[in-house]
Amino acid sequence: MVDFTEARQNMVDCQLRTNKIVNDTLINAFLTVPRERFVERGQESIAYTDKDVSVGGGRHLIAPMVLAQLIQSLKALPDEVALDVGCATGYSSAILAHLVMTVVALENENGLALRANDNFTNLAVDNAVVVEGKLSDGYATQGPYDIICVSGSISAIPARLIDQLSEGGRLGAIVECSPGLGKAVLVTKKDGTVSERVLFDATVCSLPGFEAEKSFIF
Repeated sequence: MVDFTEARQNMVDCQLRTNKIVNDTLINAFLTVPRERFVERGQESIAYTDKDVSVGGGRHLIAPMVLAQLIQSLKALPDEVALDVGCATGYSSAILAHLVMTVVALENENGLALRANDNFTNLAVDNAVVVEGKLSDGYATQGPYDIICVSGSISAIPARLIDQLSEGGRLGAIVECSPGLGKAVLVTKKDGTVSERVLFDATVCSLPGFEAEKSFIF
């Protein structure tokens, strides 16, 4: 029997703290949110390993270290609104919910969206709401957003996601550079000007439906 409380602590100590995750609120979120609740049945015992874990249907939760680095780079504030693109079963959204006022959790697969909603209800994550739609379109209805987090690897960042950033907004995503290699990218909007910078190398499982030819070019 896996002691999941101990597993969460080990994840934080061995994966997050050793990779310069220093935001106390973020660390507390990873210690609090039960990752084993969000993975595919039968995968609970490996929920806290430093790799992507299946949630079914070809989708995954991205590795804790990569997710933590990406979220920390967004410098979330308590009064902000976040869009989580490709929330799957809701783990990344539940983490973000500890850092911001409201999370809009966007998912295109109905079954995953239903599981995310159930997870939020069961864990009393009352500041996150699940919405369904095409991931690459974002969710302009509730925008603009202070933070947009893309929970998976994409070929490029669509301009329509950039357009949903508020003034001062930040977007984090893993962009595929070549097969098997990606880079975490931070996009910011300040005084109406969009800029970007590469944060770190990262390779995680991909999200469907992102076409490079319709994207913001770096």
